[in-house]
Amino acid sequence: MSTTPPPGWYRDPSAPHVERWWDGTAWTEHRRPPEPPGPPPPPGGAAASSPRARLVALTAAGALLVAALVTGAVVLTTGDGNGGGAQANTASPSPTPTAAPTTSPEPSPDDPTVVVDELNGITLPLLDGWVRPVNVIVDNVMMTTDGTYNCPGGGICRHGLVISRTAADTDETSPEALAKADIADAADEAYDRDFVGRRPYGGIESHQVVESGPVAVAGRAGYFVRWRVNTAEGPGGYVQSLAFHSSVGTEAPVIVRYVFDAGPDGPPLADMDRITDGIRPVGDADTGGGVGASIGPTG
Repeated sequence: MSTTPPPGWYRDPSAPHVERWWDGTAWTEHRRPPEPPGPPPPPGGAAASSPRARLVALTAAGALLVAALVTGAVVLTTGDGNGGGAQANTASPSPTPTAAPTTSPEPSPDDPTVVVDELNGITLPLLDGWVRPVNVIVDNVMMTTDGTYNCPGGGICRHGLVISRTAADTDETSPEALAKADIADAADEAYDRDFVGRRPYGGIESHQVVESGPVAVAGRAGYFVRWRVNTAEGPGGYVQSLAFHSSVGTEAPVIVRYVFDAGPDGPPLADMDRITDGIRPVGDADTGGGVGASIGPTG
């Protein structure tokens, strides 16, 4: 079982250079700079307790307090930089940062019903029942289902996640090969072990390939693989890896992962297709796709 840290100041997982208040169940919006170390013991024994020494110490402490207040005010105006990840767990704090800082996707100024992945040059539709990530620490989460629940194996989980990332650690260019290579990692990160080694669902016991095939995504040729995952605890879930090439920059391959709990509390499985069909290049609302749409070259 996982343990929840008591309320207190901890390193902010999304901005490790500051501390953030954990209220015992969730992150709050209160941040502060890390506490400065105390001054070293004054040399000279009794001489350090002289009025002059005390005055110098009080002046230094005052300067540190002013600097902390100014830094804290700047941090509190910068907004929430939380991102998210494949495990569906809401992060608990730890004395040291457990993931690199991430940035939550920003809403489009023209359409608040989409989330924007600026790095990969795409937007994804924000369907009913889905929200932008809040207090999700693993990288690249674009949206989650609304609300959390207690994982069957301990910790805090969400019923659905959509993650978008660049496939930058491979020379592979085929969307089919990329999707087939990614699906096992996607399933493990979602339902086997989380990023700190816990097993919120007791681990994966088996999986079945539900569906796979070519798909047009944002006007580009893509490929998807969908698994049904059976876990030791809980109803298990569905995991999908979708690969296609970005239409911006170097046109690097993009992988969108879908993590949906099975059972009555999970999101509708049709949302995977609806989100895929609604992916667009940034600034081009007319370029669609989806299963069965026209497929172009896969290179």
